Amino acid sequence: MRIVVVGASGNVGTALLRRLRRERDVQIVGVARRLPPEGAGEPYDGVRWHSCDIGLPGAVDELVQIFAGAAAVVHLAWQIQPSHDQHVLRRTNVGGSQAVVDAVLRAGVSALVYASSVGTYAPGPKDLPISERWPATGVAESSYSRHKAEVEEMLDGAERSHPALRLVRMRPGLIFQREAGTEISRYFLGPLVPVRLLRFGRLPLVPTNRRLRMQAVHADDVADAYARAILSDARGAFNLAADPVLTPELVARHFHGWTVPVPAPMLRAAAALTWRARLQPVDAGWVALALNAPLMSSARAETELGWQPRVDSVAALEELFAGMAQRAHTDSPPMSAAPDLPGRLAALLRARPAGHGNPY
Repeated sequence: MRIVVVGASGNVGTALLRRLRRERDVQIVGVARRLPPEGAGEPYDGVRWHSCDIGLPGAVDELVQIFAGAAAVVHLAWQIQPSHDQHVLRRTNVGGSQAVVDAVLRAGVSALVYASSVGTYAPGPKDLPISERWPATGVAESSYSRHKAEVEEMLDGAERSHPALRLVRMRPGLIFQREAGTEISRYFLGPLVPVRLLRFGRLPLVPTNRRLRMQAVHADDVADAYARAILSDARGAFNLAADPVLTPELVARHFHGWTVPVPAPMLRAAAALTWRARLQPVDAGWVALALNAPLMSSARAETELGWQPRVDSVAALEELFAGMAQRAHTDSPPMSAAPDLPGRLAALLRARPAGHGNPY
């Protein structure tokens, strides 16, 4: 069985390669803009790699050749950074997703599994988990959410015009693993946050707001859900989240910190100001998304895929914090610990501020 993973070198891609290696008679093909170096080790070794920037003209023709003979394509490729260049993000996230869909159809692949997100949902409740039927129209203030919702609408059209295509949409919460510590620090915190202090297992101050209630899941559990979907006849959308819900109070209690109440307008203003000043790499849209994304029920994945998360959300967050403190990484380009990459202090000293530069 030939499975092509587009965006195979990132956080979820790395976990999915680990998971698929456990399956017999599976040939894994990896697609990425920047390939892991030769000798990168597990799980990148043993994968047949192809370099392709899905956002560039001509990507469809390249992908058709790569997809030929595949039983399934998994589309994980997505750019979070550079946040100060929305043209680049849209080119990859929306245009690149269209290229993947077009290539799947032209190559006659029977199954497409797409990495959606809780971020695709319209604003929703923080006290009652929603099902996959909640509107997937996004949070308007967040470009990430708008792009996710736009791709979901694109997939709706593909399903209507090609009913034989088995299309699966995975909608996880926040995805954590130790090896993503350096990558997530670069993408979401930038070079000025002293993440090394997390090695003491303490988070001194935690901003709290009644809408700051989020869900997380370990990357290996997400990868298991993907594998189950690939190897079954599943269709449609699946929420993926582990218990418990991460509240500021729970995080502060577990990491021996104090909660500090902060009104939503102040959270947005602080994010916007520090982003514009190039002090950190995420804009105010991410705050709006955190405040508005609903809580999800994973009942469908549990019932139809037989999926159960093995790692609870607090343990996954604890593992991520340890990875941040220890600068955990892999040798794939997006998860690299190279000091001169954007989002690292050495890059800032070389006039490469957070939220700028492509590749990031």
